[in-house]
Amino acid sequence: MRQTPAQRHLQAKLAKIASAAAGVGGELQGSAYQLMLAQLAEHRRALKDIQSVERKIEAKRAFLPVYDAWIDGVLASNGGAQDQVVTTVLVWHIDAGNYQRAIEIAEYAVTHKLAPPDQYDRNLATILIDEFATAALTGKMDRATARDLLPIVLHGTQGLDAPDQARAKLHKAFGYAVIGRAGSADVDYDKVSTDEARLALDHLQRALALFEQVGVKKDIERLERRLNKPETPPAP
Repeated sequence: MRQTPAQRHLQAKLAKIASAAAGVGGELQGSAYQLMLAQLAEHRRALKDIQSVERKIEAKRAFLPVYDAWIDGVLASNGGAQDQVVTTVLVWHIDAGNYQRAIEIAEYAVTHKLAPPDQYDRNLATILIDEFATAALTGKMDRATARDLLPIVLHGTQGLDAPDQARAKLHKAFGYAVIGRAGSADVDYDKVSTDEARLALDHLQRALALFEQVGVKKDIERLERRLNKPETPPAP
């Protein structure tokens, strides 16, 4: 159901009050939060009945606006309370391809060390690293977005515990974004600039150091050959 501006304003206000009252690490209380949890449970049940991954994503896109005002209120409060709505919606935004909104929520969640949704067996850092890297490597995230957002994920999760294999995939994803490689598409390495080649090489070498089977050895060799060639001057 579409919310009126007045309803959105009230929901954001209630979220801000509840989050601030609970405080950092506290548990959210009150009827407003319980209503959001009930809505979340209803949407989870609906998703569970859908077999198609594509249709699940479409459903999430349809559900997400319901939570926007709540999320806005929580972020504005900067309260830091544990909130299953915030962490679930964060993952749904990644699934739906709303990467900028996901980053906005992720920065809050990481800052306040929020626990991931109950149904996930990975910590929040690993979820972010895995999901953003996968989106970039599969081409779901375009190159410009990947170049802008993956460094934020790299930096934001740098001091957090996550499997080396997952972090290697994120370095690989950013290295590929720098040179414009996504999915199985190859790259004309001769057209990669020196600066891009150096930056990509740094991240692919880091990926290889973290996980030898990450699948970047040939790319590293090609980038090293590219850097051993003089820069091709632009045509007059």
